[in-house]
Amino acid sequence: MDKKDHGRPPFKALSIAMVERDTGLSKDTLRMWERRYGFPRPARDGNGARTYTPDQLDRLRLIRRCMDLGLRPGKIVAASMHELIAHTGNAVDVRNKTKAPTGPLPGVLQLLKAQRVAEMRDFLVQAVMRLGVLRFILDVIVPINAEVGHAWMRGEIAIHEEHLYSEQVQHLLRQAIGSAMHRGLAPRVMLTTLPGEEHQLGVLMAQTFLSVEGAQCISLGVQTPASDIVSAARAHGVDIVGLSFSQAMQPRNACTGLADLRQRLDSRIELWAGGALWSRVRKSVPGVRFLSSLTDIPPALADWRARRSGRAA
Repeated sequence: MDKKDHGRPPFKALSIAMVERDTGLSKDTLRMWERRYGFPRPARDGNGARTYTPDQLDRLRLIRRCMDLGLRPGKIVAASMHELIAHTGNAVDVRNKTKAPTGPLPGVLQLLKAQRVAEMRDFLVQAVMRLGVLRFILDVIVPINAEVGHAWMRGEIAIHEEHLYSEQVQHLLRQAIGSAMHRGLAPRVMLTTLPGEEHQLGVLMAQTFLSVEGAQCISLGVQTPASDIVSAARAHGVDIVGLSFSQAMQPRNACTGLADLRQRLDSRIELWAGGALWSRVRKSVPGVRFLSSLTDIPPALADWRARRSGRAA
C-alpha cells in the first residue's frame, strides 16, 4: 500500500468505479497493471474492495494521456510523475492547477465544467458564423481540442465532459459538411481510419476541408478493416482513400497498416494519410501521400486536379 502523507489533509478514498469513470481506464486494465507492474497499488476498505488515493488518480490521468500520445503502458506505468509530465510535454504540477490561458478558450472550458451545454454550443456556432468553417477549425477547434485534452489530464474535467465537448463539435462539422456537399466535384475521396484508431474528429475535420474545396466525400466512419476499405473503394469508384491518425495510434502499426493497404488498393487510387501522428513520425511509406496539417489539403487537391487535367490533355 502507498505510504500515507501526514502533511496533507485527509482524502476521500476513491472506488475502482470512480477511477474508471474519471480516466477511461477499465477495471480489468487497472487490476492487470496492479499485478504486472505493481501500480496502482490500492488499499482495501472494510469489505475488501479496492480504494485509490487522489495522488494515484493524478498519476493514472497522466498515464492515460501518455497512452493517447502513443506511448505503451509497459514503458510508462512504472514511470515517476516527473517523467510522465515530461512525456506529455506539459510541464505543470497536476496537483496545483495552472492558470488558464487568455482568449476564448477559458470560456469554453468554464461552460463545459459548469454543464452549460447550450451556452457552449452558442459560443461555437457564433464562432463559425464569424470566422467561416475553415478558420473556425484552425483558429478555434484545434487549440480548444488541445486545451480540453490538457484540462482532462490536470483533472479539471471528467472524461464524460471531454466526450460532451467532442459531440458538440462533431455536430457542427456535420452541418458544415452537409451544406457543402452539393458541389460534388472531382476527386471522389473516401475517408476512414484503420482498426485501433477510434478518433472521429480528425476524419470530420478533414472531410470539412475537402467538402468546402468541392471534393465528393464518402465517409466510412472509423476503424474500418483494410479488406472493407478496398471493397468500398472499388464499389464507389473513388480516386483517393484518406486515412486519419491521432497521436494515440502506434507509429509502427500505422506504417504497417498503410503499407498493407497500399498493396491491396488498385494502383490508380491514391492513398493519403493525415493527422497529429505524423507531426512526430518521419518515416515514409512508398505510394502514400502524407499531409502534416489540415492546411495541406487544398494544395494537395489542386495538385491532384492539375495532374488529372494534364493526363486528360
